[in-house]
Amino acid sequence: MEILHDFSRGPYPARVRIALAELGLQYRVRFVEVDLRTGAHKTPAFRAKNYSGTLPVLELEDGTFLAECTAITEYLDHLGPQPRLTGLTARERGVIHMMNKRAEIEFLDPISVYFHHATPGLGPEVELYQNREWGLQMRDKALRGAAYFDHVLATRPHVAGEVFSMADITVVAGFIFARLLRLEIPAELHHLHAWHDRMRTRPSVRGWREMG
Repeated sequence: MEILHDFSRGPYPARVRIALAELGLQYRVRFVEVDLRTGAHKTPAFRAKNYSGTLPVLELEDGTFLAECTAITEYLDHLGPQPRLTGLTARERGVIHMMNKRAEIEFLDPISVYFHHATPGLGPEVELYQNREWGLQMRDKALRGAAYFDHVLATRPHVAGEVFSMADITVVAGFIFARLLRLEIPAELHHLHAWHDRMRTRPSVRGWREMG
């Protein structure tokens, strides 16, 4: 059985948990909690698993450690007979990866920077350096990113086109993070909120916290 090192309330681990549920692969992994609040992800022991000191990390049966949500999702999606989250055709794969990267750069990751720099974050024992001005700039970038995705979703049902993909999961994770921080996504972004309301009805999105 493979091991998923994660944090049960973390927005980034949520991405892999949602992917597992979408693919029906929960049975393949054993969940091991790594407490972000104590800095367990920054210890030498954990960095031996993932140099970046980030979660989640999937430990394969052969001893390989896979970090980065996109890489883990790619791996999981190709365990079955046909990928469902990362695209089938060359065009689908290209668009999904493009939109997933945009979701990270323009929305999810800036919220993370805001959390670590302009709020107490994980506390003084973990947050060894903070730049509040930079954090606030990233908060504003995330809100601009939200407006971009509102524009995208005005013309399509999902972030990367007609089907649910890992790009949708990444934007969902941005909403999870924003809710944790009480960062309000502007109500006038009607298309984005309507999409999010639909995403919240998916069993994988409803139940990611209870997994493991």
